[in-house]
Amino acid sequence: YQRIVTMIISKENPVSPRLEEGAFIAIDKPEGWTSFDVVAKIRNVLRIKTKQKKIKVGHGGTLDPAATGLLVIAMGSKATKQIEVFREYDKTYVGIIQLGSTTFGLDKETPIDKWYTCRHITKDGILSVGKKFVGTLMQTPPRYSAIKIGGKRAYKLARGKIDFEPEAREIQIHKLELKPEDELRIRFEMTCSKGTYVRSLASDLGKALGIGAYLSELRRTGIGPMEVSNALSIDEAIQILNTNN
Repeated sequence: YQRIVTMIISKENPVSPRLEEGAFIAIDKPEGWTSFDVVAKIRNVLRIKTKQKKIKVGHGGTLDPAATGLLVIAMGSKATKQIEVFREYDKTYVGIIQLGSTTFGLDKETPIDKWYTCRHITKDGILSVGKKFVGTLMQTPPRYSAIKIGGKRAYKLARGKIDFEPEAREIQIHKLELKPEDELRIRFEMTCSKGTYVRSLASDLGKALGIGAYLSELRRTGIGPMEVSNALSIDEAIQILNTNN
């Protein structure tokens, strides 16, 4: 990380990139944008500025459209070759888990498909169950995800009503702090390994409580040593990219 820290454009380092040297930019992704939307926007800005049609741009870890927060974008061939550094880092998230109902996509982007009664749920019960989700776990990715099943993206299979079941894989939850706001909402903060699906964690927690749950809010606050407080908005990033070197 120390080798490439000077290549990261952020609030602390608001410099226009030299693409021949490679550069990264820390973006605070807004809700409603896909990670590819951000990549496409940055690529288009760079194409117009440099008048080059082929510019390599990539990202260091997908965020779902409904999620917000830190997204690292690589610009130029030298940077895109090193983007895996950010994908390997642990990630930190905050958000809200909604109890008492489930959705097919495990988040608020798909409609509620089942309701449960929550009369037996207590704060102590939630905290007790939450302790079981810290450490090394086997987790099944959501059907609506970008993982590949037989060479095809899972979300495309799900949209096509094709029956399949993603394989469980090992993840690490290093920290999980649950703060129940009432009997239906849990505010949380967590640090986890790469490949962790917070939507699946929310769903699995609901199953463990016997009442169902889905992820209603998610914000990525950190990627390794990087924090979202130092990230740029889309407009701020565009302004910097359009300045002269």
